[in-house]
Amino acid sequence: MRIGIVCPYSFDVPGGVQNHVMDLAEALLGLGHEVSVLAPADEDSALPPYVVSAGRAVPLPYNGSVARIAFGPVSTARVRRWITRGDFDVLHVHEPLTPSLSMLAVLCARGPVVATFHTAMTRSRVLSAAQGALQIVLERITARIAVSALARKVQVEHMDGGAVEIPNGVAVAKFAGVPPLPGWPGECAPGTGGTLGFLGRFTEPRKGFPILRDAFVALAPHRPGLRLLVAGPGDADELYGRFPAGLRDRVTFLGLVSEADKARMLRSVHLYVAPNTGGESFGMILTEALAAGTTVVASDLDAFRRVLDAGRAGRLFPTGDAAALGAAVSELLDDDGRRAGLTACGDQVVANFDWPVVARRVLEVYAAAIEATDGRVMDQEWAGLG
Repeated sequence: MRIGIVCPYSFDVPGGVQNHVMDLAEALLGLGHEVSVLAPADEDSALPPYVVSAGRAVPLPYNGSVARIAFGPVSTARVRRWITRGDFDVLHVHEPLTPSLSMLAVLCARGPVVATFHTAMTRSRVLSAAQGALQIVLERITARIAVSALARKVQVEHMDGGAVEIPNGVAVAKFAGVPPLPGWPGECAPGTGGTLGFLGRFTEPRKGFPILRDAFVALAPHRPGLRLLVAGPGDADELYGRFPAGLRDRVTFLGLVSEADKARMLRSVHLYVAPNTGGESFGMILTEALAAGTTVVASDLDAFRRVLDAGRAGRLFPTGDAAALGAAVSELLDDDGRRAGLTACGDQVVANFDWPVVARRVLEVYAAAIEATDGRVMDQEWAGLG
């Protein structure tokens, strides 16, 4: 099958959707299909061989964060050219309602279109206000995928349609068994040691880093060996400035890390902590931590609860409650058996998210979309794109 995949967000900046697109493409290639990915990226960016750059992106505030997208006449021409050259059996676009390449690809498409919706934006007034403008895009989508129950709920309640729920995948083999970073995670003696991990933008409010910081600061005086390993974008001085001077030497900041080093970082901690406060439709980092064999402690968000099987595969704590987080962390660091039990359940749960398993479910949607169009070609003139 010839498959074209469109990512709306720039490959110059790491993100959940970008990683999803790359892992899906590689899983499909591994299953013997021809795959081309179109995404915004600087012309001199180092890209995988299956990725085609659609040019530089510009920043746009979106869903509580900043997305780097590409739009306009130049982008439209590049999208149309890529689709024509690819002669794809199916076009798979991600986040088609974001004003970027995916939206343009839907409008330029002439065959079956599958769309994956990642976010769970429940602000119905915003969606309702844009309904008329977005209707033309929605009508040209043959089949929809939602990565979570929350994302699917938005489709049903606000987009006049349903979606097949297929979760984000995780490349289990890339995380399982990799060596930890040198010198980590160290000892975890009861009442003294232990290493906590956090990956993400520590300045972004919805990632909840201040909650983890407060729990760490409260526990550290009572656990002299407690350490915190942080990875993600941001300024090191700003991070260290958020901690009392006497504790800064127990915090290590890695900055941005490669995918390979992310796996090693997750293997370098006794507990991975996800203190997010909201805005999460799935919880990709949780499945990655589970794949790495790391015990997870996470906010009791609906999306996280679903990934962790209601707490069977990881410890949940009340969202925003630093004291409860501290208690959960202390308890787990002092109980090797409890951590091992959660990890064993996590191994079972994450097997369902392994990319070869997920990719086969996506292929079923492709086949249904192709069958639904029955070889019919849509009229590009109808989309006003000439």
